Amino acid sequence: MNRKKPMLKIEMRRILPALLLATNISFAAVQIEPVFPTGAPRPASPYTPGVFAGEYLYVSGQGAEDTNGKLPANFEGQAEQAVENVQAVVRAAGLTLEHVVYMQVYLEDIGNVDTLNHVFKKYFPKDPPARAVLGVAKLVGTPIEINAVAVRDLKDKKPVTLAGVHWDEPVSPGILTKDRLFVSAMRGRNPESGEVPSDPAAQVSLALDGMQKVLRAAGLDMKNMVFVNPYLTGSIPARTMNKIYAEHFEFGNTPARATINVMSLPGDAQIEFTGVAVRDLAMRKAVRPKNMPPSPTASPCVFAGDTLYCSAKSGFIPGPNGGVDVERIDQQLRQTMRNLLDNLEEADLDLQSVVATNVYLDNVDEFQAMNKIYAKYFKDLPPARTTIQQVTPVNRSPNAEGMYPEIEQISLIAVRGRKQESGAH
Repeated sequence: MNRKKPMLKIEMRRILPALLLATNISFAAVQIEPVFPTGAPRPASPYTPGVFAGEYLYVSGQGAEDTNGKLPANFEGQAEQAVENVQAVVRAAGLTLEHVVYMQVYLEDIGNVDTLNHVFKKYFPKDPPARAVLGVAKLVGTPIEINAVAVRDLKDKKPVTLAGVHWDEPVSPGILTKDRLFVSAMRGRNPESGEVPSDPAAQVSLALDGMQKVLRAAGLDMKNMVFVNPYLTGSIPARTMNKIYAEHFEFGNTPARATINVMSLPGDAQIEFTGVAVRDLAMRKAVRPKNMPPSPTASPCVFAGDTLYCSAKSGFIPGPNGGVDVERIDQQLRQTMRNLLDNLEEADLDLQSVVATNVYLDNVDEFQAMNKIYAKYFKDLPPARTTIQQVTPVNRSPNAEGMYPEIEQISLIAVRGRKQESGAH
């Protein structure tokens, strides 16, 4: 007994510094710089085309309109213009399309995915970015919208491949950067045959297995994930997805998550998972307000070093009598911003720390009404932003308890940073 005590002290001396390092990491504030394409008009809406935050550039969703507001006649031209618009932001930041590590593509018609791939092969002939493609109900004045993340230094970019898996799309399964891994959408279908199982649970498992394979090929595991987007159609019950999903993560220490229902996915898939992982687990830290119980499926926010990835929030008021008790988009959005701010404040950040948002609307016709309220919260340097209507509008009648359906959601990325004025780029 007495002989073991000194050994215990020695082990505790080794363990405690590691625990302190993992929970009290200190980072210098990164520089946040707005980016505006040369020759393009400044946005009328409250968003910035590009936001540089440290080593990463976040590009707002770019549609198919040219600088004169005109749409090309066919989809191939529209897809090319959308990529050109992304390129204009990237170039204004002093980068090229080769610096892009991750993209999300939203299509009003998923039948255009083959043409999209043809266009991507022209613009990304080597080491294409990680990517997710979604079929959505409606976009704001465009049939296609693309957002992107680029890395400042090309030396930090490394594609991840999967041995024995043939990819017929211009996409890398994953892209490693200095501190992160961006994972392409892994779909719920057999990677060898392309077959989509009839069982929803089997589809969920296949999609999660695909994500895990990419992580392992990069020397990581599911515990490294900091943010996940499950995209699913109405064919996948949320309860089925959540049950299997929870089995892949530690309870209460899950990634931040934005679960988005969509109209369709490529290849007849009904579910896909995409997201971001941090390479060094010492840089990962989940953030949860003290009054919020731990969840088996999502942490409110998770740090990846100096960057905070936050789950999508709606106007849902948490608690034992929780729900959405207001009807209009402006009312719900105000509560959403309050919910987002609660999470940011727990991380010692605020809305001025936000560098990118995704806004999901039940009805894109309420775009301007959303903008009016959104602009009140992001006045000086609004973040990069993507706005979509992912599915057809819901029935807005209240339920028996007088609660209303959610008609908007917002997920965000924030950094510990300091902002520069728009003269930076």
